[in-house]
Amino acid sequence: MAMDTLMNRNTAAIGVLALVAVSMGSAGAAAQQQKHTRVLDADYSGALTCAKLPFTDFAIREPITVSIDSGHVTYVHTVRLRAAPEPAGERGVGQLDSDKLALRGSWKGEAGEYQATYSGTFVRRSAKLVGTQTWTYQGHIVTRPCSGTVKRAFRVFLPFQKSGVEQ
Repeated sequence: MAMDTLMNRNTAAIGVLALVAVSMGSAGAAAQQQKHTRVLDADYSGALTCAKLPFTDFAIREPITVSIDSGHVTYVHTVRLRAAPEPAGERGVGQLDSDKLALRGSWKGEAGEYQATYSGTFVRRSAKLVGTQTWTYQGHIVTRPCSGTVKRAFRVFLPFQKSGVEQ
């Protein structure tokens, strides 16, 4: 009788361990499905560093602000070719697909014009951006790489949403 009781206890223990292992596996699968970062409606500020152009004296690192509001994405990036920034900055729009961000915009001034594309992936509250600017200057086309990061403020510092729905 003692041997039967011992075997029943061992069988029950193995059954419990198997149940725990299965439940942990399904919890891990659920965590994998929720792996994507939730991007909040906010202004994301940072800087882009772009390579030197043939007609400038230096590479640039200038501010960029990406605004996300109900899935609508816009951005503004400062343009500097000399000591002072240009009067008008680069402006553009973007698309947000889950945690993936794609931006496209342009700038036009007395010194020339360019088309820009940048993309990145959000991780927590920031995104690393990489992209290019394709310049037209005095009849020449020049492409330069850019990279940078944008980051939003902590949630506690974001404006309260009037709808009462937490983001």
